[in-house]
This record gives sequence, structure tokens and C-alpha cells, in this order.
Amino acid sequence: MLTDHVTHNSLDLTAPPQSSGKARSTQDSRAAAGRPPKVKVPIRSDIGTILLHWTLFIAILVSLLTGLRLSSDAEGAWFSKLFEPILPQGEIWTWHFVSAVFVLAVIFAYAAYMSLARLKRRISSKKIVVLTLPASNKLRIAALNVIAYWILFAAVIVLSATGVLLYLGHGDIWVTVHYIAALVVLTYIGTHVILHYCYGGVEQLLRLFRPQALRRFPGMARRPLAVSAALGAIVIALALTLDFGTRPDLIVARADTLPTLDGILDDAPWQAATPVFVRTQQGSNLGGTGESTVELRAVQVGDKIAFAFRWEDPTRSLKRHPLIKTEDGWRMLNNRADISDETAFYEDKFSVAFSTSDVFGGGGATHMGPRPLGDKPAPFHGRGLHYTTDGSLIDVWQWKATRGGMLGKVDDMWFGTPIEPTEAQAAGKARYSAGYTSDDGKAFYVYNYIGDPDTHYHGTVGVNRLPRDHARTTALMGTIDLSPDASEDQGAQWWMLENESVPYSEEKDAEIPVGTVIPGVLIQGEYSGNRADLEGASQWRDGYWTLEVIRDMDTGHEKDLAMRDGLYMWLSVFDHNQTRHTRHSRPVRLTFN
Repeated sequence: MLTDHVTHNSLDLTAPPQSSGKARSTQDSRAAAGRPPKVKVPIRSDIGTILLHWTLFIAILVSLLTGLRLSSDAEGAWFSKLFEPILPQGEIWTWHFVSAVFVLAVIFAYAAYMSLARLKRRISSKKIVVLTLPASNKLRIAALNVIAYWILFAAVIVLSATGVLLYLGHGDIWVTVHYIAALVVLTYIGTHVILHYCYGGVEQLLRLFRPQALRRFPGMARRPLAVSAALGAIVIALALTLDFGTRPDLIVARADTLPTLDGILDDAPWQAATPVFVRTQQGSNLGGTGESTVELRAVQVGDKIAFAFRWEDPTRSLKRHPLIKTEDGWRMLNNRADISDETAFYEDKFSVAFSTSDVFGGGGATHMGPRPLGDKPAPFHGRGLHYTTDGSLIDVWQWKATRGGMLGKVDDMWFGTPIEPTEAQAAGKARYSAGYTSDDGKAFYVYNYIGDPDTHYHGTVGVNRLPRDHARTTALMGTIDLSPDASEDQGAQWWMLENESVPYSEEKDAEIPVGTVIPGVLIQGEYSGNRADLEGASQWRDGYWTLEVIRDMDTGHEKDLAMRDGLYMWLSVFDHNQTRHTRHSRPVRLTFN
């Protein structure tokens, strides 16, 4: 009797021929009388295979589930949303990136283990030849399993390569390729289980829960599992070293005078500042690519700091929820305003967030899912919320083209600990933003529409103010093209100043013809309080926005971060959309020394 290398199953040698049937019968009866009944030995696998298999499975599972959560956030996503009940919520980015690195490391370790332990025959491509020959079903299933293994390896390689590209900011087609490779891996998991069951039933599946020592053979390396695990650890260390060692630093230049705020980077201070370029991706619009590369510079002048940002945007979008008069009344143009997820009739925006942490997901403040805060109201759009969980603060500057951005204002905001919802928010009648809100003070913009709670923004709306002279207001808006992808004229004004409007009245409304379009934003009063800390200037030209911002190095306000060495920056581009901004995975480090 021999013992199989992997399973310890008994292999009976063929008995030699007997001289006669009677002698053979006598011998068999004696042997049967003196031999105990056969006991079926459970099928087992070596300890190294079991450990590496389950480590890889857990890493792939975490990577897939977190990846599906991120995928479900995309516009038009449907397949990944089918898994909604089992997808994780919260700070997903760290889990996704860390698990991806572990998958890569374990793949290297697994390959090394098979080579060092002389187990390569398990996945030998030579087994596939049986599919062309007369062979048993078990051999054919084994061959199919080998094919599945190699498809998995190819898919993991594609996932790793495209994952690195996405991590470095390359989006567009690579997002689709990454997604398809993930679906291949997801399909493989089910196929792998089915093939093993068809090969040996439940016993074949249970072998991965029944460890045994690895049998040694001539030429086998000593301690193959330890050597393979060490290789995996080296892969992780190299990945982390390469990542942290190549992250961009924004060197803050010194200057004697502040640049002129005009949206043009021809001042001497800007020319002396070294630019940093950051690829951002997976946003909405932007010519269909969802990508925009951001150029940034910084200059310190005494107790002031100036930043310059220049980013790609093919259109100059100012149409933030304009109003159009119809036979039935005024309507606010939108596609998803009722769920705070507008992607058509909206203004261009730009956001920069400063954090003391380089944790993934914008300093750990991005929490994905339809209800990441179980004890707080859910976001209307079901995509997630911004907040921190460790009491830290992220200083957020948001430029909004129509709501003061073209008038030199940049909104000062922050992410922090989730605030308590108001009564209206708790009842689902107002948007709850968790830890995302503005600094103390007041902005000078308000909205010109009054939504109907029954129809939300898909029916007629009330109007706060009408143009004092509707013909002049129309002229100020320039060419009115209601295509969301149309670019507004240079100098066009898609907001109304207080002195250009009057309170709504039926008499004034009657003077305005059907088909007239008026702005959905009103500019009234002045910015005040801590919210007014930022001064800026912006200009769009030849497919690029340029924004200049000046602020005190230290405002002294508790909701602002003092500009210092080692802060991390996160940049987001909004192309006429409300929340579907671009993103990048690696922060920019602010460096003064």
C-alpha cells in the first residue's frame, strides 16, 4: 500500500495472478478474515496551501466587496448595486487599497510556495491536453480547474496593473478594465467552488479545513512556507516604500509681494513657484472622461499665503438651477436636485481640503454607502457622507462659480465630527450633511426658487425675486443655451444682484413672457464672519479654469487649520455637478522647508 503525496489516500497495488480460481478464492477468504475493514481516510491539504489559500481568499473578498461599494457609487451603476445588502459602508478606501496590496503580496507568495514545495504540477498547463484526449470526467474537470487558475492569475495581474494606474490618477478606460477584471475574479470564485465539488464532492471542499504536514521530496526547499511568507512581506514593504517615497510635495515659495488677484498666473511670485501636477479622475462630465489634471502653486508673503490652481474643464458652466417660465408657471431646471445629486444644470466648482492626516479617502473623511451613520439621517442620494471619526478637523475651501466665485469669493468650510440633525433633517425634509458644513458667518448668496414638498423640484416652483428689467437680465446672461454641456459666454452673469431684482409679485410676473430664463441664484448682502476668510479671483480660458486664493497663514479660528509644514492637500474638480467631483488617492504634502 502506497500513500498519495497530497491526500494520504491508499493506493492498492494490483494482486498477482493466482494459479487457480480455487486457490485465489481460498486466499481471498483468509485475507478477508484476518484484515480489518477499510476505513476511508479524509482528504487533506498541506498547511502551507491552506494558510495561503484562505489568506488570499480573505484579501480578494475584502478587495471585491469594497471595490463593489466604490463601483456602486458611479453614475448608472446597476450590477454592483445588486449586492447592496452585503456591501460594507463607511471609510472604504483604506480597506480597498490595503487589501489590494495584500492580494498582490499573497499571489507572489503563493507562486513561490508552489515552486519551492514542488507543487507546480497542480497548475501545470500540461494537464489541459486531456481535454483533447479520451479521459475520465475527473481528469477533464481537473483540466478545467487549471484553466480557471490561469484565468484568475491573468485577472489578478490586470487588476493590479489597472489598480496602480487608478491609484496614480489615470481613469477613463482603465476604470472599465479594472471593473471587468474584478467581475472575472468574482465569477472565478463561484466557478472554482463548483469545479472542486464536481471533482470530489463535499470531501474535496473540506480538504481545505483539514491540514497535514507537507511531505518532503528531493530538491524541495527548506521551510518553503516561511520563505514564501517573507517574499510576500517584502512585496508589501516595497509597495509602501515606493508609494510614500514618490508622493508629491508642494514647495511653498517665498516672495516679497502678493500676486495680483486676476485669474492670470503671469505675476513674478507665481513664476518663481514650482508647480505640482495632480491627476484627478472618476468625476462626472469633463467631456465624458471624468478626468482633470490640476496644477497648483503656493507662495508665502509674510503672514499671508497664496495658492494658484489651474485645472482642465472643457466648458465654462454657470447654469446653476436656472428658472424657466412655462404656461403652468416657473420651473427649476434640474435632473436630480431632489436627491442633491445634480449633474446637468449646475455650476462649475473646485474644492481643496487641508488635513493633518494622509489617510485614504481625503484624510479619512469620506464614508461611503446609503447609511454610513446608522443613528443619523441617510443622505438623499445614498452615496455617502463627509465626516471624521477621531475628532480631527479638515479645512475645506470651495470655489463656486455662480455663487460668488466669479465675484472673488471662496467659501470657507470644514469636515469634522457629525453634527446633530435638525428636526427637519431627522424627518427627511432637509438635507443632512453629517460633518460637512460652513465656517461661522454668512455667505452672500441665496436661492431664487421655493420647492414644492410634494413635487420636490420636478414640478412648478415658487420664485423669490424677479428681474427688475427682464430684457436686461437676459442680456447679462449672454447666449442662453440650455444644453448642460454648453459653455457660457465670457462675462456672462447667471446670478441676479439685489438691485437688479424685485420681490416676486403677480403683476411683475405677468410682464415676463413664457420661455424666459432667469438665474436661480441671488447675490444679496456681503460675506461675513470666519466664512469670509478667503479672497480669490478666477478666470476660464481655452478649456482651463484658473483660481487664485489668498488667506492668512493662521486665521486664529477654530474651524481653520494654520498653514504649516506637513499638511496634506486633497483636490476635487466639479464640472457642472453637485457632488460627483473628481478625486485622487495620494495627497499632496505642503512643504515650507
